[in-house]
Amino acid sequence: MKVAVYSGSFNPLHRGHQSIMEYLTRDGLFDIVYLVVSPKNPLKEGIDADSGRARFDAAVDAVARHPGLKVSVDDIELGMEAPQYTIRTLDALKEREPENSFTLVIGADNLALIRRWRSYRRILTEYGAVVYPREGYDMEALRDDLLAECRRAHRKLYRITLLDAPRVDISSTEIREGLASGRDMSEWLM
Repeated sequence: MKVAVYSGSFNPLHRGHQSIMEYLTRDGLFDIVYLVVSPKNPLKEGIDADSGRARFDAAVDAVARHPGLKVSVDDIELGMEAPQYTIRTLDALKEREPENSFTLVIGADNLALIRRWRSYRRILTEYGAVVYPREGYDMEALRDDLLAECRRAHRKLYRITLLDAPRVDISSTEIREGLASGRDMSEWLM
């Protein structure tokens, strides 16, 4: 099976995430999306790792409200020792399900930062990444720069696929801020 591994804090899961998951399984691009709820991103501040289980449960509930989604909410990172590096997650998924092929799903904002990720070269050569657009990021330039790095180092080429996915301009941070200020954000929640 072709599995898209879409990981993040999902604090909260929203319509933008849903749009990406729907796009990934449309037209046979992937058979299923594994939504991997991460307790704590090693490169981000401001999220409490202890909230991981609650965010996982909320994601399970949100996905259940959309029975047509080809999505499985996966808690693999909740049982892993911190820090939860993406390469360790991908390797653990491959060990658990060797018959499947796994590809990482990231936004263009993360592609811009990927050189800060643990073992990013392995991620991009062994698993590959599909990248969805984010406001303010030139996906093609980011991809081309990374591919040029491969060529200069005579490495196996990175597998980076750019998606022409619809962009939903809302973030979990905006939703949290809206809720904190008393605004009704229900139209954005999954």
